[in-house]
Amino acid sequence: MMRQKKTVLATLAAILIVSTAVFVSLEMSQKEAYGQQVPVIPASRERTVYSTGSAVASISPDLVTVQFGVDTEANTAQDAIRSNSDMMNTVVSAVEKIGITKDELSTAGFSIYPVYEDSVPDKITGIHKSILTGYRTSNTLYVKTTKLSMAGDIVDTAVGAGANRVDNISFSLSPEKEQSIQDDLLSKAILNAKSRAEKAIDPLGQKIIGVKMVTLSDFNSSPPPMYYGAMSAMADKSTPIFTSNQQVTTTVSVIFLIGDQ
Repeated sequence: MMRQKKTVLATLAAILIVSTAVFVSLEMSQKEAYGQQVPVIPASRERTVYSTGSAVASISPDLVTVQFGVDTEANTAQDAIRSNSDMMNTVVSAVEKIGITKDELSTAGFSIYPVYEDSVPDKITGIHKSILTGYRTSNTLYVKTTKLSMAGDIVDTAVGAGANRVDNISFSLSPEKEQSIQDDLLSKAILNAKSRAEKAIDPLGQKIIGVKMVTLSDFNSSPPPMYYGAMSAMADKSTPIFTSNQQVTTTVSVIFLIGDQ
């Protein structure tokens, strides 16, 4: 019986020694593993290249604006307004008869102001006084239409019906056409910026790997062609009016992310 107890105690002691050795071994392994861990290295700073691109198009205008008016004078303001109104109504009716609709007509401005003679000295006091001689009424009308070929006819008809002032004739792009061109030019400008960036970084052994930022510029177009003082409309022949293309330009700025090839 005593021999069995000694055997059991010896076995338990052996198990305890082995377990302790294993535990110590595991603890040392964990400490060793933690001690060999490589610290986390922060990501390197982004490498970028800045590039600008542009795109240009020569576009035929699809909108013409003719601005003309009627100026009248009379002794009273009421008479000046009445006279001007009668003349302008005659002009509008004549323009509508050649195919211009009411939607294509709009008032650009209307004004009435007194007209004075040059000041003359009073015979008694010698003080200069301005003498009221009447009133002047000015009424300005816009015709805005896509019927470009009618520009000369509009001028001739308006002047023939009583318009005594033709301010200007201008050609431009309609909002719909302008938006379409803008969308097309933006994509071309961005491709131009990308091409320039690639040419710049290729000798450096770099390539484009992404885009960080894109900045779009305003849509720019050259001022519309204008024709002033079309008094030749008084002549027997029709007034010649010619259109010309407009230069439309857009630019973009792009910051590209780059990396090794």
